[in-house]
Amino acid sequence: MFEMLMPKLRVKTVFDIDLEGLYAQGYRGIITDLDNTLVGAKAPNATPELVAWFEKVKQTGFKLVIVSNNNMNRVSMFATPLDIEFIHAARKPSNSSFRRAIRMMELTPEETIMVGDQMLTDVLGGNRLGLHTVLVLPISIHDEGVMTRFNRRLERIALTRLRKKGLWLEEEKKND
Repeated sequence: MFEMLMPKLRVKTVFDIDLEGLYAQGYRGIITDLDNTLVGAKAPNATPELVAWFEKVKQTGFKLVIVSNNNMNRVSMFATPLDIEFIHAARKPSNSSFRRAIRMMELTPEETIMVGDQMLTDVLGGNRLGLHTVLVLPISIHDEGVMTRFNRRLERIALTRLRKKGLWLEEEKKND
């Protein structure tokens, strides 16, 4: 079970993802979480650096969909000005929102990357469908909701087990 929480790749931020390398490997779509993956949970807008990253994603040839457990107002206010498709109230790690995003991009799971900051929602959900999962460090843990704080506690337990099994090596976190 704990192996399903293992991402294929760990990086500090979305800016550390090798978009060209992943595209060369045949990936064509990115599903990304919103809160604490792209911006802090309370940040209403994309930073200029993030807007440039979205442009790089598109220029590389990727399709992009934001999949968030947050409400319509929060996700729409962020995604609509950027002309990015989104799914709100996704109920991750439920398969339905991931499948819907893959259909929206007209891709297959094998062509799709899932980027997020939570093992119990983003990574687990992506791994269950065979997506290439990328775990980023959370941008800010100070503004997180009750469920996310609870999930973080469960993640710490899972990390302890994964380390004991030799599956989670600390040097993997360092991706400079």
